[in-house]
Amino acid sequence: MAYIGNTAASKFVSNRAASVYSGDGSTVAFTLEQVVTQDEDVLVSVDGVVQEPSVAYAVSSGTTLTFTAAPSNNAGNNIFVYYLASQAGTIGHPSSQALSATNGTFTGDVGIGTASPSQKLHVAGNVYNTGFVNSAGSGTAGGYQFADGNAMIYRATNDLAIKLQGTETLRINAAGIITKPLQPAFSVHKSGTDQSNMAIADTTVTWTHERFDANADFNLTNNNFVAPVTGKYFLNFMARLEAVDTGAAFYLANIVTSNQTYRYIIDPNFSADLNYFKVQVTVLADMDASDTAHVSFIQNGGTQQTDIDGDATETFFMGHLVA
Repeated sequence: MAYIGNTAASKFVSNRAASVYSGDGSTVAFTLEQVVTQDEDVLVSVDGVVQEPSVAYAVSSGTTLTFTAAPSNNAGNNIFVYYLASQAGTIGHPSSQALSATNGTFTGDVGIGTASPSQKLHVAGNVYNTGFVNSAGSGTAGGYQFADGNAMIYRATNDLAIKLQGTETLRINAAGIITKPLQPAFSVHKSGTDQSNMAIADTTVTWTHERFDANADFNLTNNNFVAPVTGKYFLNFMARLEAVDTGAAFYLANIVTSNQTYRYIIDPNFSADLNYFKVQVTVLADMDASDTAHVSFIQNGGTQQTDIDGDATETFFMGHLVA
């Protein structure tokens, strides 16, 4: 006979129309010869009397017929079971042929390239798609998570965010504004106490307080900023010097990095010592990962009398990663 579709694994199935059993007055459970799905799929007769489904008997596990009361012990076969509907078997799609369907529903996990899927859809291999649609969510909901669990992209209300190792590292809001909570950025200052009588030599400016340190890259113990990654860093410091000595040949204000020193020179050629002098140095520094940056002053000659003002609004050091 001609047919349309894939070649059937089994073309015809022949099942028994009825099963016959003998009651013994005590046995209530009998094993059926076919699999049925509900009580009404069989017609049961005991001693010539048709039994009422779900009242006189029930079918469980597909193959067990259980009576409410044990059938009588009559000579010969006195229990007849007629199969009105039964499960003939299951159909398996040939693995060598493509499966085509308009839509479908799966109740378990689906694996492609794997026989043991661990998620609703588990693909072992590369996936090509022309779009990605998901529901709104936050945290681990409504997002795309990579297999190792260390990175994910997700939608948080109207924002798009990225998490790495469970921490949000980037967010773009509906206005296109990008925020990066861990982007290296710091601002430090003094506590109000002057750094008095700096040496006639190289003096490192010390800091006591952080206004902020987004990625914990500034070390107040040694007064160094440590670059976490290679990049271009905007660095800026401002300081107020007091009792500037006109007898000094010069002062140098420095931002010192591992690769380069950036300097501002002060020529104190004044008619008298200055009560104060403001100095600022701003640079875009090229730094490698783990390079450091600190601030220092050098006084060449003169009298050791110059102080670095401790006012937090007058003396501070700040910076951030630009690119």
